[in-house]
Amino acid sequence: MKILSNKSTQLQNACVAIANPYLKFRLIKTVLLLFLVFPVFNLFAQSSEMDVFVSDLMSKMTLEEKLGQLNLASGNMGAVLAGSSDDKFSSAIMNGEIGATGGFTFDAIKGTQDAAMKSRLQIPVLIGLDVIHGYKTIFPIPLGLSCTWDTKLIEKSARIAAIEASASGVNWTYSPMVDISRDPRWGRVAEGSGEDPWWGSKVAEAMIKGYQGDDLSDENTIMACVKHFALYGASEAGRDYNTVDMSHLTMFNEYLPPYKAAFDVGAGSAMSSFNLIDGIPATGSKFMMTDVLRTRWGFDGFVVTDYTSINEMTNHGLGDLKTVSALALNAGIDMDMQGLGFIGTLKESMEDGKVSMEQIDVACRRILEAKYKLGLFENAYTYLDESRPEKDILTEANLKAAREIAAHSMVLLKNDNNTLPLQKKGKIAVVGPLATSKGDMLGTWVMIREEKVISTVVDGIKNVGGDGVEVVSAKGANITDDPYLKAGLKSPYAAFMGVKMEEEQRTAAEMIAEAVNISTDADVIVAVLGESASMSGEAASRADINIPESQKDLLKALVKTGKPVVLVLINGRPLTLEWENKNVPAILEAWAPGTEAGNAIADVLFGDYNPAGKLTMSFPRSVGQIPVYYNHKNTGRPMDPNNKFTSKYLDLPNDPLYPFGYGLSYTTFVYSDVKLNKSELAGNETLTATVTLTNSGQVAGEEVVQLYISDPVASISRPVKELKSFQKIMLQPGESREVIFNITTEDLKFYNSELIYDWEPGDFKVAIGVSSSDLKEAKFIWKK
Repeated sequence: MKILSNKSTQLQNACVAIANPYLKFRLIKTVLLLFLVFPVFNLFAQSSEMDVFVSDLMSKMTLEEKLGQLNLASGNMGAVLAGSSDDKFSSAIMNGEIGATGGFTFDAIKGTQDAAMKSRLQIPVLIGLDVIHGYKTIFPIPLGLSCTWDTKLIEKSARIAAIEASASGVNWTYSPMVDISRDPRWGRVAEGSGEDPWWGSKVAEAMIKGYQGDDLSDENTIMACVKHFALYGASEAGRDYNTVDMSHLTMFNEYLPPYKAAFDVGAGSAMSSFNLIDGIPATGSKFMMTDVLRTRWGFDGFVVTDYTSINEMTNHGLGDLKTVSALALNAGIDMDMQGLGFIGTLKESMEDGKVSMEQIDVACRRILEAKYKLGLFENAYTYLDESRPEKDILTEANLKAAREIAAHSMVLLKNDNNTLPLQKKGKIAVVGPLATSKGDMLGTWVMIREEKVISTVVDGIKNVGGDGVEVVSAKGANITDDPYLKAGLKSPYAAFMGVKMEEEQRTAAEMIAEAVNISTDADVIVAVLGESASMSGEAASRADINIPESQKDLLKALVKTGKPVVLVLINGRPLTLEWENKNVPAILEAWAPGTEAGNAIADVLFGDYNPAGKLTMSFPRSVGQIPVYYNHKNTGRPMDPNNKFTSKYLDLPNDPLYPFGYGLSYTTFVYSDVKLNKSELAGNETLTATVTLTNSGQVAGEEVVQLYISDPVASISRPVKELKSFQKIMLQPGESREVIFNITTEDLKFYNSELIYDWEPGDFKVAIGVSSSDLKEAKFIWKK
């Protein structure tokens, strides 16, 4: 009763305080201080506790044990120490020679952590894995995810991936890849978010939040690793592992923003890239790893190399393994992935005065701090709860989310004569080498392929179409009949990624004849064509990004039947589709959609979901246009079709086939003119830009309303336009809505020639519309 009485008195006093304005102010002030000070105090206390713990631990460590923390050996994923067995691997962990490793399965990872608990100081190991777009429940490839234009769905995909991976013991993912790329020949565009730095930054933030959650020490979070730092997406000729050369202005304005955004929201680690930066490999670049990452941006996590990238600096001409290992540590690298350079040479380099004990300590501390933040010192088995795999992996809810997100990622590229959506009746011929494929639906970088739960396109059309639909199917062609490409797809890389290319022994003519024959009495033909999973991703650059000729021959034969043809594309990059765009009535870009591929594709084909995806990477008309991207700069002689002596091609238009931000719907949207609340502003004022969006079609649908800003006169040449905001709006048929954007001087900022991030007064344009090439403009002036 005394406790209740005290609480009643406190409540009465609080009520009196609220009634008195002065006391009310003091109460509010006190509450605000509590909210502001306590988190800061708690953060400081946690940081202080971590510093004390790590300092105490390091005081007990030998030099060899510290170097062991700097060594990532791939463990159960392959060879650890040259030619070593699993027994030697366990011994290396027990001897403190390995600070991080990889693993696929719960039992293998538990065995690894068991070995760590037998080491002298019982330091747990980090367990890393390429959880790129799902663990066992696979979501669309990241390029497809970015086409959802939905950060909540993107974050949700990463959250589910983290829950599933952590349930198997994984506590660290080599993701997200935030490299901006303008060259679809580069296979790794599949892993990124396309060509725009602003949107790439938003996607990076969502992925980090999804992986790391609110508290890294929770059992269902994993530490993110931002890659590839930096500029890897600009590899010359779109060829993997190749040279990069660009100005610092281009770096800071166009390529670095997504990395910074990821670090700003707390990414725990970073991975260095393979490419050169100012003539020095990124792994040895003090400018990038220390001056930019640590000094300019204040990053306090650790940096791991990409696979053997220290060793590869020798091929770049920087010296032998001992020399380049010292170069990497001096640059700011903390952990060596699989190269054995740190653990094998740094002791000698320290004795020679090439590196210092202080540098080794700093790197070791950063790695130990990551383990502390993950809660591994409190409980090395935090991520090894035997009850979790069954209840957290491939759940009904996870599969439902995968289906929803996959449908939202798809982009309707063409739909003449309302070919789509399909009716749930009649006969549908589903043709193509990808129509019944399972593994290819998952795309690149899927470490565990649970094929038993994958829905193929044929499965999906049967499932969603129901009893009123008769489905017939034929392969029609091999993925490719090109000997050079086939040899590449049969490489060890393809086998490592877990996808086998299945070839028919029949002739191409026989396969096409069968496909045409089953299509003769069909009401519509769905051609499922594109790339196999091994045709995009790492080490999968392509000089010709057409649909392979074997499949194009099949498509031409299907079009000749006179039947309506719907082309469903399964691929990991923009393709050149000039012929397809001219001759096929409907084209759906489905990417590699993941575990629920077939069901999600069918949801879109039948109109159960009205497609709303928008491209985040331009589709060129020809490889000769590459790089082609919307936010380019003007030349001194901008393209003029009536003047030969301007910047243009003789044989093609300058613009892409499908531009950034493009995507159709089963309904139509009408935009009003752009209205501004004022045409002149100064200082910290806010500009409001408004359009009225109307669904003028017959079905409900979502529209991604995109806002771009142009800065036509500045101290440096600026892009013709830059994405700065968007809103995704759902409207019923006939419904209209005002869409309002608030613009501040933050949206006008850029890095000037002194690399100072600021805005400049002057004339500007704001443009709002359906894509980067279909916009309505308004002008305004902003003064200092």
